[in-house]
Amino acid sequence: MDKGCDGSILLDKTDTIDTEKEAFANNNSARGFDVVDRMKAQLESVCPGTVSCADILTIAAEESVVLAGGPWWPIPLGRRDSLTANRTAANVFIPGPADTLQRLKSRFTAVGLNDNTDLVALSGAHTFGRAQCRTFISRLYNFNRTGLPDPTLDPTYRETLRQLCPQGGNGTVLADLDPTTPDGFDNNYYSNLQANEGLLQSDQELFSTPGADDIIELVNNFSADQTAFFESFVESMIRMEKSD
Repeated sequence: MDKGCDGSILLDKTDTIDTEKEAFANNNSARGFDVVDRMKAQLESVCPGTVSCADILTIAAEESVVLAGGPWWPIPLGRRDSLTANRTAANVFIPGPADTLQRLKSRFTAVGLNDNTDLVALSGAHTFGRAQCRTFISRLYNFNRTGLPDPTLDPTYRETLRQLCPQGGNGTVLADLDPTTPDGFDNNYYSNLQANEGLLQSDQELFSTPGADDIIELVNNFSADQTAFFESFVESMIRMEKSD
């Protein structure tokens, strides 16, 4: 989301680099950097100075989706690695877990993506992966400082999450973004939204925002037709990879 895929998230903090690893959406959440380092080292031993870290990240993203049962897509290669990072920009452009639908739309349009189809299709990547309790705990106990839980959260699901994330507990405990098929890439993410079981506020906003009929229609379509979701996801991923 932040200047496309240029590998800048891999850069560690230095006197001149404000690492994106510490951006809110990434801090203690983005993982696997050691795996990318090993990939890069092996490639350098065979063809030094040829394959960029940015290309490695893009290929790894596609392969992880395929291995989890999702679609394949062609990957344009030849990216150059960034020499710097911008944590401020990452905080501005990367969607946050408590974003409203309007905020999500503005973040997508700011980087040249469609605020309807791209937003709903790419959000479907939350069909696998995990999130820390700290990113959604306010929905369980004190939503928008009301002292009450988020009314759009299914009560049974809420109680399950409270067992995992008690008040005053460890905020780094992980919860599945998709409680139905947590390690598979499928369209159950959208069925979860229909059941008011989106883990993050930014997830549930796609289905529970009053008046968002165009967005809700896309959620319903993707829930009913996994092929349609896969096709839209591929198109949106290619668009995002080409953004700058």
